[in-house]
Amino acid sequence: MSLLKLSALTISGITLWLAPPAILSRKVPMHGLVQGIALISSFACCFEARRTAIALSQAEEFEAMQKAAISGDAADELATTVYISEQQRRQEAEQILNPVPNPNDAVLLLERALALSSEDSEAESSEPDLTPEEQELAEKIMNLKVRGYGKVKIISELWGASKGGGAKYKAAEAEYRRLTGE
Repeated sequence: MSLLKLSALTISGITLWLAPPAILSRKVPMHGLVQGIALISSFACCFEARRTAIALSQAEEFEAMQKAAISGDAADELATTVYISEQQRRQEAEQILNPVPNPNDAVLLLERALALSSEDSEAESSEPDLTPEEQELAEKIMNLKVRGYGKVKIISELWGASKGGGAKYKAAEAEYRRLTGE
């Protein structure tokens, strides 16, 4: 409506400004009075058109700012939604990878840890104290086992006793068992 009003006022102002000199002749009585009224009316139309144009411009600026605010709010809402859903997916993935034990599971885990530590302490206390020579011999046995040697071959390599050697082999085998814990 304001744009229509602006157009009508502008056209009226221009018409009133140009019409009196072109239409009215100097022979018409009161020519000056009619021409003055037309000029004053044209100024009034132009000022009203200016005022309407300013109001229309401000209304358009307000609408543009309002649209920008709405689109900004929508973008913020979308970004917030994406961030929240990403955080939820991250938490779900962490829960899958690292499940949070409930209190009952925590008690079971502690009991298992205590049982394992008591077994370790029992195993450490049951090992005999070895002399440095015996420790060196135990290391050699472990190295040969890593290479894939069997018990008989290790005994024959380290003690020089063959399986058919009788008492010497049995003593070496007993020593082997003592050092390896078998």
